[in-house]
Amino acid sequence: MRLVAPNLWQISGFPNNIINTYLIADGNDVVLIDAGTRFMTNRLLRILRRFFALPEHQAKRLTAHVLTHVHPDHQGASKAVCDAYGVPLWCGEKDAEAMERGIVESGEMQGLLGLLGRTWAGPAYPVTKRLREGDVVAGFRVLETPGHTPGHCAFWREADKCLILGDVLNGMNLATGLPGLHEPPTFFTADIPENRRSIRKIGALMPECVCFGHGAPLRHGEKLQTFLKALPQ
Repeated sequence: MRLVAPNLWQISGFPNNIINTYLIADGNDVVLIDAGTRFMTNRLLRILRRFFALPEHQAKRLTAHVLTHVHPDHQGASKAVCDAYGVPLWCGEKDAEAMERGIVESGEMQGLLGLLGRTWAGPAYPVTKRLREGDVVAGFRVLETPGHTPGHCAFWREADKCLILGDVLNGMNLATGLPGLHEPPTFFTADIPENRRSIRKIGALMPECVCFGHGAPLRHGEKLQTFLKALPQ
């Protein structure tokens, strides 16, 4: 776990940066963004226990678990976290039904994504709050960024231009592990033109710290602007 911006911690999977989750503190209230695959459950719960046991964090408490989107590498440990801490689950309005039905049972994942779903996905779980544009999560404003999934959301903090964008973009090549900006793989993305509109939406904010679902945080906003110039329509 590492601090990547004020009151924002990255929890990285193994290998490093390949599957990320994030903790945001707003005063003593803490929110977990995403939860990796179900195989990450024990590790994630162990890291959370250590975080809240630190003297500087003992007054803090987990108050909600939030998903950028309902894919098996983001919701795999969600039920376990919500049950362990007694917290509600929130996600984008158009992803909520799949989460509540079970993302494999919903029939929305086919091919390779369906295979990963059967291997990585966590159980169905009730969604307490269906997020919409402009909602606030621990000081971050919700941005509706559909395309990768219908209900994909990103989270934006204007004060320091910090963005948690899930899988709107990847910060690494998923095949090689090398750093760099990439569109998410086409076979994992429900609507490619819609996702490109979401990329342009978040690019227009001129973020200075970008936190990905996959890849190390990006601290050079000009790299995103360069990427946008070459993005197909």
